Amino acid sequence: MRSAPAIGFEYRPSRLLRHAVATAAVLAALAVMLSGLALVAKGCLLGVVVLAAGCALRRMARPSLAAAGWNADGSWSLRTIAHDDLPATLVAFRVLGGFIVLRLRTAEHGTHALLLAPDNSDADIRRRLRMRLATAQPAAGDGAVLNRL
Repeated sequence: MRSAPAIGFEYRPSRLLRHAVATAAVLAALAVMLSGLALVAKGCLLGVVVLAAGCALRRMARPSLAAAGWNADGSWSLRTIAHDDLPATLVAFRVLGGFIVLRLRTAEHGTHALLLAPDNSDADIRRRLRMRLATAQPAAGDGAVLNRL
């Protein structure tokens, strides 16, 4: 039996996710403004909504990863914006329709969550990833458990 070929892809943040976060922030701000809270409480909550949405959008606008790859031997590697190649371990994954969420852990930089959506990745890459993820198993003797999100 042949081993599965390597899968590599460049990573860029999803515009769909940024629009969803912005829409949720606008709806949350609207809900706060239409609530019966005192003016001071409304102001505080609006500040929290704006701060949280701003931090999330800023984090999405400056990704730390440029590419990822799943090698034929089952190992993962991540390439940072600074062109450093880091070995990674698949911690968890979730397939949600046309979306794939991967959680990968590196020793140097902790855990990274990658969202592969129709607007930031190729449909063939997502299809190949879904097929390999369906058979993903933790490494033998590793003691690691592969959790689905």
